[in-house]
Amino acid sequence: MGIPRALLLLLLHVAVVVVLRSLPVSSADLYALVYKGCSNQSFPGGAVPPTVAALSSSLSDQSASAKFYKTSSSSSASSTSVFGLFQCRGDLSGSDCAACVSRAMSSWSEVCGASVAARVQLTGCLALYEISGFPQVSGTQMLFKTCGTGGGGGTDFEMRRDTAFAQMEASVGGGNGGFYATSYQQVYAMAQCEGDLSSGDCGQCVTQAVQHVEVECGGAPSGQVYLEKCYISYSYYPHGIPHGGGIGGQQTAKTVAIVLGGAVGLGFVVICLLFARSLVKKKEGGEWNTEGIVFFWLFFSGHVGVRHAIPRDERGEKEVVAK
Repeated sequence: MGIPRALLLLLLHVAVVVVLRSLPVSSADLYALVYKGCSNQSFPGGAVPPTVAALSSSLSDQSASAKFYKTSSSSSASSTSVFGLFQCRGDLSGSDCAACVSRAMSSWSEVCGASVAARVQLTGCLALYEISGFPQVSGTQMLFKTCGTGGGGGTDFEMRRDTAFAQMEASVGGGNGGFYATSYQQVYAMAQCEGDLSSGDCGQCVTQAVQHVEVECGGAPSGQVYLEKCYISYSYYPHGIPHGGGIGGQQTAKTVAIVLGGAVGLGFVVICLLFARSLVKKKEGGEWNTEGIVFFWLFFSGHVGVRHAIPRDERGEKEVVAK
């Protein structure tokens, strides 16, 4: 009976490793810096006033229950009034939105110092503040763009991408907080508008973003364009769109990783018990129980373990020209 059980342990180990290695990366991607925008002006004395901290606290209080929120903060002791907002991607959970907004706001001083205006766009959310009276720009002004390298999916790639864009433009203003994601064949496309845009304004902003990305990225296999009030992204997956869709499948991936992590932990305990049993139980010929040998190999070769679902954060340093 020892050999079949040992083989079962080996098969279980291999299956777990294969499944865990196939999981996509999850929440750390939400916190990756896409771009930053900082004013050339600084607060008097080079110190951020308490009104910014008060604003940050107000935004943080709403981030677990809302995907979009804007407010202002003022103080009787200071003439400086500060406006701010956050916008989370529409497919984020409340906890992921709150964590993303917290990370973005903590980056204000890191990337912009004591600037009178700071805008930090992470993959999963946007958070910004600016003093009252700060110059405004058009909602469709392009702030940042990035395009993938290499060619797309053949001669009909742009047709497939444009079909996905058309679906997105037709539906993005239909609710869900200005968020919409769609796919066509091997192309995944997503759009997010600021939460206070009307349906018509959201649609117009996304249309402008699509026109920008078609010009700026051409036939690139992926691209992102960020305007003042909305952004879009697309990706080409030659081997099929991941379950849940491109960037939007992270919630499912994280849940699966947690469940599998628990299962692996339970399996580890069971194997430990079998190993302890093998230490005191030998076969008639004086040979070690095969289960003990299998566990010994798994443990000391470093194969027993769980892949971290959340890798370390890696941030870029991409900057937008200040207003």
